Amino acid sequence: MPRVLLVDDHPIVRKGIRAILEDRIASIEIDEVDDGESALGSLEKHYDLVVLDLGLPGRSGIDLLAEIKHRQPKLPVLVVSLHAEEQFAVRALRAGAAGYLTKAAAPEQLATAFDRIMKGGRYITDSLAERLATQAGGDDRAAPHDRLSDREFEVMLGIASGESTGNIATRMCLSVKTVSTYRARLLEKMGMSSNADLTRYVIENGLA
Repeated sequence: MPRVLLVDDHPIVRKGIRAILEDRIASIEIDEVDDGESALGSLEKHYDLVVLDLGLPGRSGIDLLAEIKHRQPKLPVLVVSLHAEEQFAVRALRAGAAGYLTKAAAPEQLATAFDRIMKGGRYITDSLAERLATQAGGDDRAAPHDRLSDREFEVMLGIASGESTGNIATRMCLSVKTVSTYRARLLEKMGMSSNADLTRYVIENGLA
């Protein structure tokens, strides 16, 4: 009997994912938690798969994914996120995810991803595979934001969405000074000089 840990802070989403998996997979056992610390505490039990949302309150979803893989390197993690592939998919796979789905995906895709990962494989879309190949080959077409660290990238998205430095710091559990440092670094890496430049870039590249 496969055991799954479902990590998402929205009860309706958890109910939907549970229903899809239970409808298509015989004798599955699913535990639910709604935050990162509870997820880490649950790792004392044996699971065959973690289904993880990246938009949890508190620590960064990518940081949480990396911590799960640090504690349980052989435990596969399927990310099911509100964020489009362009935002976090490559970063999630780099952090150790076995697959990435958006919450707009069809139910059949979730079942397919589960089957493939449980057989030891990975689940990625064709567009994501192409993006990974581009980056692995050092292709000049790689986007400028791909050079940012995970936290720099999250700070950029926060700025582009209109969040203040203080709000970003609180959400990411960082100091205001640290967020300001990330902002300075990402502006330099992106060759930009203002929040308006970052916001325009995020919108034009479909990262919002």
